[in-house]
Amino acid sequence: QKTAYEIRPRDWSSDVCSSDLDLIEFPRRLVSPLLDPHSVDDWGRDQHLVELLTPIARLRWQVGVSGIEHLPTKTGALLVCNARRFALTPVFAALAIAEATGRPVRFVGRPDIGPLGAFMRRIGALLDRPDDIRTALHHRELVLMGAEHTDSALEAGAVRHDLIAAAVLEKVPVYPVASTSSALSRTARADIGPAVRAARSRRGPLAEVELAAQVQRHLQRQLDGFGGTRTGVAVFDRLAEG
Repeated sequence: QKTAYEIRPRDWSSDVCSSDLDLIEFPRRLVSPLLDPHSVDDWGRDQHLVELLTPIARLRWQVGVSGIEHLPTKTGALLVCNARRFALTPVFAALAIAEATGRPVRFVGRPDIGPLGAFMRRIGALLDRPDDIRTALHHRELVLMGAEHTDSALEAGAVRHDLIAAAVLEKVPVYPVASTSSALSRTARADIGPAVRAARSRRGPLAEVELAAQVQRHLQRQLDGFGGTRTGVAVFDRLAEG
């Protein structure tokens, strides 16, 4: 039995006519001239495609980024943001922070399926696996992961300690990124806090568990300080955030 990647047009049923094939091929032919095969890095991120999509993303999100002075300029780091359900927070935060810092920012959450997974990889997504994250951190990349989804933009969900383990093993700093967005406007925010330090030096799995809990607490503290014109999020937008 052939996999999806082994299927060729000749395997399709005879009721698919040439006009159907032309319709299927049209999007690829339309987009291909815009893509630069030489701009794809070792993780599959296409800088040229990201630069093309960033202005389009601004039509939906106008993201204010603060705290970039906390981030390293050349070494790796793990960033953790809160994530409201259906808000695509890791996507808009990664694009905005990349633009603000001038460094590629990988984000965790690529589905391992078909065309969607391939597209997400081209804009910087990694699989939500500790080994993928650790490899990127080892090569001095900035990686952004989301906490567990919540129904409110002002609530920090649990942080997966198995993913935090990648930062512990690579001995790279972990930064909380408090974010908000609204369904009623383009206003969004990504506020990068100082690196979260472990309360005590530990070896073994307790180190990652305690660090994950600390990151969640720091995120919640930042979110508790959000609101009004101070953060650029209007009152009616906060109501829309839930």
